[in-house]
Amino acid sequence: MIDASPQQVFDVLADGWTYSDWVVGTVHVRDVDDTWPRVGSQLHHKAGPWPLSLHDSSTVLACEPPHKMVIRAGLWPAGEAIVVFTLEPVGADATRVRIGEDFAAGPLRWIRNKLNDLVLHQRNKETLRRLSDIATRQKADEAAES
Repeated sequence: MIDASPQQVFDVLADGWTYSDWVVGTVHVRDVDDTWPRVGSQLHHKAGPWPLSLHDSSTVLACEPPHKMVIRAGLWPAGEAIVVFTLEPVGADATRVRIGEDFAAGPLRWIRNKLNDLVLHQRNKETLRRLSDIATRQKADEAAES
């Protein structure tokens, strides 16, 4: 649960330059298409620790502001995942955010097991915590400006 409206949370998702601030494992955003988050737009990122970091991109597959975004997140040669963010309003000023992530291609798709699921669950928990921090901080900044 995030103490911000779906629009405030979606605004974070829609700002591709913040991707590395909240997506665990992404260390740097190299470029973001001007059309992000429209379907087909991409952001180009670097993931993993130096000097082993990988350069790849993520592509928007579906976008329904402020309720849903689906991206194909690349991390080749390990593969790629389809990630679904669903934002559901709870009360006047809170949002339930769900992340669904499934490996869609590459070696990670074939080695799915309980350990991978546990690691992915913990990673997504931390991703949601970071997303919450950014969205609630922006909400507080907006309130202070009013």
